[in-house]
Amino acid sequence: MALRAVLIDGNGVARGMLNTVLCDGGYDVCGLSHASGPGFSLVEKLHPQLVCIARAQAEDGNDIVKHIRSACPKTIIFIVASGIDAAMVQAAQADGVSGFIVQPFNADAVLRTIRTTLLAVVRKQQGAASPD
Repeated sequence: MALRAVLIDGNGVARGMLNTVLCDGGYDVCGLSHASGPGFSLVEKLHPQLVCIARAQAEDGNDIVKHIRSACPKTIIFIVASGIDAAMVQAAQADGVSGFIVQPFNADAVLRTIRTTLLAVVRKQQGAASPD
């Protein structure tokens, strides 16, 4: 069974490219949105395992990352951005972001980033669940 993903990006071309990369990589893109509000509604309705949010939509003042983290705590959130700096990474991780996808897209790099992040999250969850 393919992991379900919701993509939230105001740029239709970028959203379409990421959709293609994920679908070709075996993911089920079950929702697409151009804005954080409708995107959050999709996440609440579909409960995807992955959400990819463009930096602009993550930082538009609607606190979508915190809302997703609250409504769907097991959903793995990725920020999609052309530039990623240490301060942005720290702030995003503090809000509950698990990974970062860099634009312009390189299909192999995107899929490797998602796979690596998924494995790290699963290992972390297994470590937290195992008795010491």
